[in-house]
Amino acid sequence: MVQKSPMSLRTRVKICGITRVQDAKAVCAAGVDAIGLVFYAKSPRNIAISQALAIVDALPAFVTVVALFKDPDQAFVRSVIDQLPIDLLQFHGSESEAFCQQFAKPYIKAVGMQAQQDLAEFSSRYLSARGLLLDSHAIGEDGGSGDVFDWGTIPVAIRHQITLAGGLRPDNIAAAIKQVRPFAVDISSGVESSGGIKDELLINAFMNEVKRVDCEHE
Repeated sequence: MVQKSPMSLRTRVKICGITRVQDAKAVCAAGVDAIGLVFYAKSPRNIAISQALAIVDALPAFVTVVALFKDPDQAFVRSVIDQLPIDLLQFHGSESEAFCQQFAKPYIKAVGMQAQQDLAEFSSRYLSARGLLLDSHAIGEDGGSGDVFDWGTIPVAIRHQITLAGGLRPDNIAAAIKQVRPFAVDISSGVESSGGIKDELLINAFMNEVKRVDCEHE
């Protein structure tokens, strides 16, 4: 069997910061691969376990559920994964590899690219991670700012392995995919009408652009 090159893989999509059942249904109908649930009190997209349960119960099969944390207590992470069917953990703070891998769940680690991170060195500190998510925030700051970082700073050799985030929108996702060719993209504020409230028209516009660009490079 002939294997496809990284350049021809379909771009996976995660829409993060889901706070309502209707938004979960809308993103799934649009064809996302994963949704993100935020468990970080300072975020406008932070949700309670009861909200998360209702959202997860509304999901169809084969949609990955990702739980996002930033410098959480160990007990809090365990509480979330004990009460919810979480598939993947996503850490946005200064968590060590030992902390991230102790929960017997696959995880990805976010990287704040405003600090011009040495991605090879950073990756070497998280060898157990399933991947890196590149966001536009600086070290110690929160994501979801809606800002874009310089995609040209991403080493070409790893572009097909990363999840690209930070300031993505329906009007720039085509350029992002064409330039970076990431394994996946992650969007939150770029498909919102307000903090934590997704807009179905923006969701569909974003997904249509992703599919259009992928079809051009098959």
